[in-house]
Amino acid sequence: MHRITNTGRVNLGHLFWLRSLAIIGQLVTIAVVQIFYGVHLPLPAMLLVIALEVIFNGLTWWRVSQQRPESNLELFGQIWVDLGALSALLFLSGGTTNPFVSLYLPSLAIAAAVLPWQLMAWLAAFAVACYAVLGFDSVPLNLDNPANLFDYYRAGMWVNFMVSVGLIAWFVARMSRALRLRDAALGDAQQRLLHDERAVALGVQAATVAHEIGTPLSTIAMLSEELRDAARTDQGLAPYSADLELLEQQMTLCTSALARLRSRASTTTNRQAVGEWLESFAEQWRLRHPHVKFERIGLPPEGVSLDDTVAVSQILTILLDNAARASRDHVTLSCKLAERGDQIVFEVCDAGPGIPAALRGSLGAMPVDSTQGGHGVGLYLAFSAAARLKGSIELADVSEIKPRGTCAVLRLPLAARKLSGVGRQGTTPSNTEKQA
Repeated sequence: MHRITNTGRVNLGHLFWLRSLAIIGQLVTIAVVQIFYGVHLPLPAMLLVIALEVIFNGLTWWRVSQQRPESNLELFGQIWVDLGALSALLFLSGGTTNPFVSLYLPSLAIAAAVLPWQLMAWLAAFAVACYAVLGFDSVPLNLDNPANLFDYYRAGMWVNFMVSVGLIAWFVARMSRALRLRDAALGDAQQRLLHDERAVALGVQAATVAHEIGTPLSTIAMLSEELRDAARTDQGLAPYSADLELLEQQMTLCTSALARLRSRASTTTNRQAVGEWLESFAEQWRLRHPHVKFERIGLPPEGVSLDDTVAVSQILTILLDNAARASRDHVTLSCKLAERGDQIVFEVCDAGPGIPAALRGSLGAMPVDSTQGGHGVGLYLAFSAAARLKGSIELADVSEIKPRGTCAVLRLPLAARKLSGVGRQGTTPSNTEKQA
């Protein structure tokens, strides 16, 4: 049976298989009562009814293979046909004296599980009407030995009970499982929506703050430029020339960040090759933290692109900033392909004190205060951005490799590969690039 993703397709697919089992059971029952109990049934008429069921079930299978969702009226029609076929067979085999007359109940139980109560009421009324008609008129059973009637009735009731229990238990259990899965998916969707709402709210606040600091940054940039020009002629300011130059570099980074924010709002795509983008990103981050010992380990994989390098840059910037805050002695960044080749993996490691046990369950799930003075907002936004890119972030201690420290692993799905098999070469570590 096809893999099913919505409740309607689960119901219709199950109805097909239940009807198939019912057809087999009807044929077996007719053969058994004819051979072992000496019951003479109107075989042409009963086989005609079963043949019509087979044709209808074939149409149902074709309908299951379609991609369009089923309506409640369609499910109503399916169960109505089952009740009608059962009524016709019962009419030809004793009516209400037939021990299989209670097979109305499993069909009505299935209808109650999959249909609104209004349609269920119509089916219940139809079943009651058929039962009433069978009580007044039907083709009586013709037995070679009427003394076998009690044995036939007792055996039929036993089989009917087992079939009813099996059908109800199987179908209702499957339906309950589908409902539980749907409720679980709905709960996950609500959690993601709440998470996204928090991230959007923080993003709006960040954009507002970026807009507000634009003018002060321009003023500071203008004053730093004037001071640097004055330092060329004023001997008192000459010792601060290097500091003023560093200040201008930092101001340039701030204005560049604001420019990227404006570009982010107006650009629909930021796709770029990983190697080209990572080189410029690493250089920019070095300028932001000139006093941190930063290492790039290995070479990025070749022939790999990222769909949104701006978002990935923001995530890595947050991870690297946290690593630099934890330890200025040693911060590393590596980029490689996953073992299966379907993901690109960035690893940011530091030599800090590690993650406190009290914060492990909260980091990334909500803004929390850290031991280094941060408030966890950046990491929360990084986790949200990674989820939006269909990726993930994992935080783990690296005590197995180093005496202490934390390693943040960012996994993202690949955008494209230029050549199949190309890219793993870049994962082999080469000479480490270092800058103090």
